Amino acid sequence: MDEVSLQRLGTVVSTDKGPNVMEFSFVTEGGANDIVTRRGEFVSVVTDSGTVIARVQDLVQTNRYYQQAEAVREYQSRGEPLRSIFPTDRWQYTIARARVLGLWSDEKRLRPYFAVSPGAVVRRTDDDVLSSFLSLDVDDGLLLGKLSNHDLEFTPNMTRLLSKHLAILAMSGAGKSYFVSVLLEEILSRPKDKGRLAVVVIDVHGEYTYLKNVDFTSLGITDDVEVEHIRGSHFQIATRSLSAEALASFVSDMSTVQQRDLRRVLTEIQQDSKEGYSLIDIMDYVREDETISKNTKDALLGWLMNLENTNLFGKEASPQTESVIRPGKLTLIDLSDFISLRKKQIVVANLVSELLFKRRQGRIPPFLIVLEEAHQFCPESRQEIALPKSRIETIAREGRKFFALLCLVSQRPVKLSTTVLSQCTNQAILRCTNPYDLEHIGRSSEGIDKSSLEAITTLEVGEALFVGEAVSVPSFVKIRKRHLNPEGETRDLLRAIQKADK
Repeated sequence: MDEVSLQRLGTVVSTDKGPNVMEFSFVTEGGANDIVTRRGEFVSVVTDSGTVIARVQDLVQTNRYYQQAEAVREYQSRGEPLRSIFPTDRWQYTIARARVLGLWSDEKRLRPYFAVSPGAVVRRTDDDVLSSFLSLDVDDGLLLGKLSNHDLEFTPNMTRLLSKHLAILAMSGAGKSYFVSVLLEEILSRPKDKGRLAVVVIDVHGEYTYLKNVDFTSLGITDDVEVEHIRGSHFQIATRSLSAEALASFVSDMSTVQQRDLRRVLTEIQQDSKEGYSLIDIMDYVREDETISKNTKDALLGWLMNLENTNLFGKEASPQTESVIRPGKLTLIDLSDFISLRKKQIVVANLVSELLFKRRQGRIPPFLIVLEEAHQFCPESRQEIALPKSRIETIAREGRKFFALLCLVSQRPVKLSTTVLSQCTNQAILRCTNPYDLEHIGRSSEGIDKSSLEAITTLEVGEALFVGEAVSVPSFVKIRKRHLNPEGETRDLLRAIQKADK
């Protein structure tokens, strides 16, 4: 599109601070009450060296007749409106302050290195230019929504969005789970010839179980999409696959001497039991071992009994990882049966560790783990109160090398491990108002600027700020409507009461 044909928004003006290399101000076109441009909108200025791309940071209404408060007060006391005496409407205008994001020249994005000239025309940014400037993938990207204040579809490249982990952060009710549903739709709807990703969702509250009953052909998918729903109560860890160190990680304060004795017991039982064994079998061996001191024996028996009472351990693993992780398959690990946080943590710790181990060996395909309520499993606080933390930190640091990918979802960023969050190169941040959460996000997000951070508190429900490698600059996006919706779901309190009272 010819730059001149793009809508003219205003004219660059000279102020005490600019125009400078990083920002400029412009007077908007139209009358006093016309909304010509909006905060957060991308704008452009054409120069001989290329097109300067900027974003509107703030809008200020000004009027020379209302600049002196005492004069306005004097006319107000006489009962005469100022506009009845002076042509105030003709002197009212809007000044927009824009921050320069870069220079688009020869199909390349360059760092800004000069200031635009006063008097230069500010126009809307061409959609094709903006799409290229933001590094969107028009042909093969994930359609997640539209850029706020634009009609341009937001289609980040899947590799750029997921290959170095993704964090979805927001306060409760801002639309995190809804966005995850949209993301899952896009991943699962990819045709087989373009490559499909295996997805595992750790569903803490059972929010995604509706996907097991939906018709994916309504999305125009011709390839089969498989969804497996595994309840937490059906999850079982094979005891024979656990070393003494692995069992010790499920308890607290097991000493090296106790681990040594447990390791010897496991070696003996592995030689005697060819068809697997249970925690009860290990406890019997511990009781009969006369070389173990009474204190160590009592401690080991207590820990093993506590693990046995979780009903999460048995002779065989269920499900078998190789059958669960397949291209184009969505596996829902539904932990809503569990009230105990410890049981949830044991499941997640074992699952994450096993998936990374088998991916390293090439026994399973590349996968994405979506971890809801991530702050419960990898908190910033002490290690001993979060069993999966070290395993999640390991997959965050090393998983990208093997395409073992993470998507962390949390409503309390301040409680989420800084180590893990800093490894999430991409972040989708929805509405968040807690000042401690905002401060934590600001410290862990390298690409976010102060203005964008402040705008997070004003985001609408379903609107997100994307930061990271998926986009060249922080971008505000309105998440699209999902195509697959749960049946009979009631989110409104009044409707829930009415439904229950029939």
